[in-house]
Amino acid sequence: MARPRVRLRLVLSDERAIGPGKADLLAAVHEYGSIAAAGRSLGMSYQRAWSLIDALNATFRSPLVTASRGGASRGGAALTPTGHEVLARYRAIEHKTAELCREELEGIARLAKRGTPAISKRR
Repeated sequence: MARPRVRLRLVLSDERAIGPGKADLLAAVHEYGSIAAAGRSLGMSYQRAWSLIDALNATFRSPLVTASRGGASRGGAALTPTGHEVLARYRAIEHKTAELCREELEGIARLAKRGTPAISKRR
């Protein structure tokens, strides 16, 4: 059976949060250098990826992602230093939480049915 893992949603205010989907999108932008390619890699539409990036950029004092237009040869996107820091801190919170809750996670895993259908990878 797969080891359970922690996926957190950090609520910064009533209207602003960062969770697994946004963190995965930031990581994919870093990996692919493109918002469109990052969205595709996560099974989301171009519009959805842009919407989430806009929400992230509006959430923090400085943007997490910068993008330039221009097509495949001149366009692209990259994480800013703030984007790298937010992603690193989010992943550190996930990791530390999993370590602190290891015993509880293992206990829940022992209680779970084997062969339980997987949750959506888009979450």
